[in-house]
Amino acid sequence: MNTTPTSTDTPHGLSSRARAEIDLHALRANVATLRARTGGAALMAVVKSDGYGHGALPCAKAALEAGATWVATATPEEALALRAQGVEAPLMCWLWTPGGPWREGVEAGLDMSVSGMWALAEVTAAAREAGRPARIQLKADTGLGRNGCQPADWTELVAAARAAEAEGTVRITGVWSHFARADEPGHPSVQRQLDTFGDMLAHAEREGVDPEVRHIANSPATLTLPASHYDLVRTGIAMYGISPSPEVGTHQELGLRPVMTLSANVALVKGVPAGHGVSYGHTYVTAEETTLALIPVGYADGIPRHASGRGPVLIGGERHTIAGRVAMDQFVVDLGSRKIQEGAEAVLFGPGDHGEPTAEDWARAADTIAYEIVTRIGKRVPRVHLGATDGDGPV
Repeated sequence: MNTTPTSTDTPHGLSSRARAEIDLHALRANVATLRARTGGAALMAVVKSDGYGHGALPCAKAALEAGATWVATATPEEALALRAQGVEAPLMCWLWTPGGPWREGVEAGLDMSVSGMWALAEVTAAAREAGRPARIQLKADTGLGRNGCQPADWTELVAAARAAEAEGTVRITGVWSHFARADEPGHPSVQRQLDTFGDMLAHAEREGVDPEVRHIANSPATLTLPASHYDLVRTGIAMYGISPSPEVGTHQELGLRPVMTLSANVALVKGVPAGHGVSYGHTYVTAEETTLALIPVGYADGIPRHASGRGPVLIGGERHTIAGRVAMDQFVVDLGSRKIQEGAEAVLFGPGDHGEPTAEDWARAADTIAYEIVTRIGKRVPRVHLGATDGDGPV
């Protein structure tokens, strides 16, 4: 096991400005914790949006090492990139649009989600061109109202998919759906969706569909709803050590550990008099003579502007709050009478072990969800992956 920090984005070393440390040991432990909750169902590691901002390839590899058996992305381009980088595990993607890279997906052996007749027509045409059957998973809209086939159209889609399977152009490998409110345990819509999924799945099976996997459970359902586990659970945010919602529990209560720690080095420390405005619009004015610290990250790096005046930061073992507005590349902290040096570490969020804020703290400060906080951290913040393995073989 290699414990030397490695960065996938900065070949000449770690940034002295900012960094996002990704603890792959924690990710593996989270996968093990989640697997223990599945009752024997397989686990699909969701690494869409570059692994929720953590790095898709290192996180996929670490999850597979910890016992995940499937990998998933949203877009086909994300999935094809992972295939090209050596991920050979079953790999699913679901966010297709007309004219998408269907043939490339067929040739790469991707599991491709089909929600309507147009998609089935395009994937079967691609399979004929490729000269091999496409692996498809039929998505049922059980109440989320986004992607997926409505119950009223399900009979037609299943019949057409079965006809394509009979002629050898597709293999129906899965039937699946997605919850709208599983992060609110006990909400009546959750059971309604589960019942609808059972009905739609039963119809497909009566028509001869024999899927490898049936799945509807996301992270919150994995943690709270054993009846939803079926053959496979899809874990996204929980795999990265973040609770899906306060109603499900804190990450500590769920036995999870946040994987990302975001920090920056203080760029400037200076004294200013009372009555001095700070940052754009002077929404913050110093009450007395004080010391300001400049933190060199801003909304171009993914720091939410909505957290202006509220975002928490740990500097020198003490918490402070952003003074004034978050700018594109920087924000300011009022240190009061404290004295620190330029180059001191400012920790924006992490596991919380040393008093640093968590992504959930930032979500509250920005009136959003922790998913958005970690996913939005920009590309100019290098990812430093701790605990990456040495092996370069297939995963």
